[in-house]
Amino acid sequence: LATLMLKRFMRSQQVLLLYRILQAIQQVPKDFYCKYLKDWAREEFKRNKSATEEDITQRMITQGNMQLKELEKTLVLAKS
Repeated sequence: LATLMLKRFMRSQQVLLLYRILQAIQQVPKDFYCKYLKDWAREEFKRNKSATEEDITQRMITQGNMQLKELEKTLVLAKS
């Protein structure tokens, strides 16, 4: 039981770290794109908040992290 609770806690911490994507979106230069991306990210969090299967949630976390890294790379390139 303690192991299961620890896994859930760690998974929820990983999801909370993905909220960094909302901070990264704030750096998008055009308001239209910024709003579109914010709405998309919020909708994704809402749509997946009830996911409980470990393999599915881990896959979503991995995908979210990849999207965050891609957005951060794009923002760096846009600034240079």
